[in-house]
Amino acid sequence: MKLIFIGPPGSGKGTQAQQLAARHGVPHISTGDMLREAVADGTELGKKAAPIMAAGGLVPDDLMIGIIKDRLSRDDAHKGFILDGFPRTVEQAEKLEGIVAGNEGEKLKVLQLLVPDEAIVKRIALRRSCPQCGAVYHLEHNPPTKDNVCDRCGAGLIARPDDNESAVRKRLEAFHRQTLPVATYYKSKSALREVDGQGPIDEVFERIEKSLA
Repeated sequence: MKLIFIGPPGSGKGTQAQQLAARHGVPHISTGDMLREAVADGTELGKKAAPIMAAGGLVPDDLMIGIIKDRLSRDDAHKGFILDGFPRTVEQAEKLEGIVAGNEGEKLKVLQLLVPDEAIVKRIALRRSCPQCGAVYHLEHNPPTKDNVCDRCGAGLIARPDDNESAVRKRLEAFHRQTLPVATYYKSKSALREVDGQGPIDEVFERIEKSLA
């Protein structure tokens, strides 16, 4: 399986990608998690990306392409992968084709989760994540067993600094302006599948599996 997840911030693509990766035995590659880790560790990439992310902007193509090229060259991605958060521009999509060109196995598939903007703004306020293992929860639809404690590793859950209405609306504006053309690009190649991303997590997951089957 070589799959790209497309969806606005807060659409649930990270949660769904994790479940899909576990079921199919391929790595879930979240560029958002990779960037936040770089920011937390104070790496050179993190220092460049931090102010852009804080303002709700998109990290420049040259930085992202380098990260992705390095990650897809690792052994665990040779049999497949699920990309979450990349590509976000048509230019990135074209570069990705060059990176994966010649690889054996399934052709690249693209799945777009459809969720209205206002539903996302409301959803974001209830999202929590684990700073240790990266697990993502939703206080209404996917709560942890214990309040504000990660089920996987027991760390305390947090609300991400960019999970506020102002930053979310800026990220949504950037998504519509720069990333929706990516869906059109893949649709022209007959690689795009669209799935309703609203409702309980398990129901959305089954819709995804049916779409990919």
